[in-house]
Amino acid sequence: MRTAHGIIPRVATTTQAISNTHPIPGAEHIRRELRVLNIYRVFQGVVYSTLSLSSLAFVWMPLRDPVVARATALVYLLFALVVLAHDLSRSRALVASTGAFLCVDVFAAFLAAVTIPAAHTGIAAMLVINVGAAALLLAPRLGGLFAALATIAVIAQAVLAIPAGETSPMLLEAGLFGVAYFATAALCYALGSQMRASEALAEQRGSDLANLAQVNDLIIRRMRTGVLLVDDANHIHQINESAWMLVGNPGLEQRDLGTVAPELSRRLYHWRTTHEHDPTAVSLADGTPEIIPRFTRLSSHDESYVLIFLDDTSLVSQRAEQLTLTTLGRLSASIAHEIRNPLAAIRYSAQLLAESEGLNDADQRMVEIINNHCGRVNEIIENILQLSRRERSRPESLDLNHWATRFIEEYKEANDVGQDSLRPLLYPRPVEALADSQHLQQVVWNLVQNALRYGRLPDEPARVMVVARLASDNGPPLLEVIDRGPGIPPKVAAQIFEPFFTTHQYGTGLGLYLAKQMCEANQANLEYVPVAGGGSCFRITLTAPARVPMASEA
Repeated sequence: MRTAHGIIPRVATTTQAISNTHPIPGAEHIRRELRVLNIYRVFQGVVYSTLSLSSLAFVWMPLRDPVVARATALVYLLFALVVLAHDLSRSRALVASTGAFLCVDVFAAFLAAVTIPAAHTGIAAMLVINVGAAALLLAPRLGGLFAALATIAVIAQAVLAIPAGETSPMLLEAGLFGVAYFATAALCYALGSQMRASEALAEQRGSDLANLAQVNDLIIRRMRTGVLLVDDANHIHQINESAWMLVGNPGLEQRDLGTVAPELSRRLYHWRTTHEHDPTAVSLADGTPEIIPRFTRLSSHDESYVLIFLDDTSLVSQRAEQLTLTTLGRLSASIAHEIRNPLAAIRYSAQLLAESEGLNDADQRMVEIINNHCGRVNEIIENILQLSRRERSRPESLDLNHWATRFIEEYKEANDVGQDSLRPLLYPRPVEALADSQHLQQVVWNLVQNALRYGRLPDEPARVMVVARLASDNGPPLLEVIDRGPGIPPKVAAQIFEPFFTTHQYGTGLGLYLAKQMCEANQANLEYVPVAGGGSCFRITLTAPARVPMASEA
């Protein structure tokens, strides 16, 4: 079906839409934290380079080993710039490399503190940020490991800076830095855990909201009621598939309501100015059903957007017709039930009258007519009551070959067919079908009765077959009642399944209607098929039972 881009976008499945829209929970905040750490690493490299290359290195901060200090600062700064550039150029965070990068940070801080003794306190203090980042980004054990490595590094620097045989408060200072490292790691881990939990909850709620939005969008687009969203400039912002078809399938570029549906635009203007709905039905385009538009504001605080609902009058008529038929069915059942009592009294009185000895032939004929018509009315009542209290089907797996053979035996036991021929025609292999056995019995019983009654040529016995077969090798199972009578004219055949339609003066017109209803209740289809060369065929197309493969076939 042609769709208007931007007006009726293609709706993917909810799962695909959400997976393509939302990132993996936690990935975004990890990317941000890594980027901040990489920028801070560049800052550390700049500080090391400034301390080792500027005039400070010659005046206030003499270098213990200038070559190592400058080489360390320059290499670390280059390393920090490469890591930052790599992070900026990639779309995903390299969490796997974070541990190795933090090891480089600790080692570079150790070399800088050893080769620039006057700045060892500041360098150790700067390392607190790296330890905190390790606790935020990595697992608790790895965060504690980097806190231990940083502590070992500052203690080793203090040991190397103290002359042999002397004591210095530098060891105490290094120990305090170690305590600070572990405390920072614990605090950052706790804050990071809380932050991750909050962000995961926010992302989960965002995902739920997106899920709900996708479901709502899918429901609106599949609604049979047309829905449009129009602004105060008559510009169409959203339109579902039903509305798009009801306005005549507009082109891709047509967004103006006055161009797409002038009558709808006129009614919208009338509603905006008078706040009154026009209840008359109207067709918005050639070949489209009539609709009744309804208007409502999108928000009580915003009058610029209006929702337009297009109610298809044909759907309303169908729902009203279904409700009417349901009500009439219940009413008919009630009336039929009330008729049974007086009908039984009439029939009983006619039977008593027939036993009177003073009846002449004319009166006896009148009593016979009364009994015949009482029987006919009673049959109609029974059919109506059967239709109203029909039980739900209980399908079971049946072998139609075996079922057809048993059915004919039961029918012949209950009815004397005389010279008429009634026989089964079976398939070479089992024909399995899924159906309610009692419902199928009633349907085929009715069809066979009709075939024996009407499916005969003048002065010839009826020839009726009950055929069980498959439509094809892998086709659905079929059960057919075939006679070799005169057949049914096409005009009559088009109406035989309608209720109360009959061509026989004593027929009720409900037999075939009930048969078709029972077939539909069993997910089957009953149809009339003309027979070449004369005759009629009533074909029941049934459902085959699901076949479960054996373990050896899997």
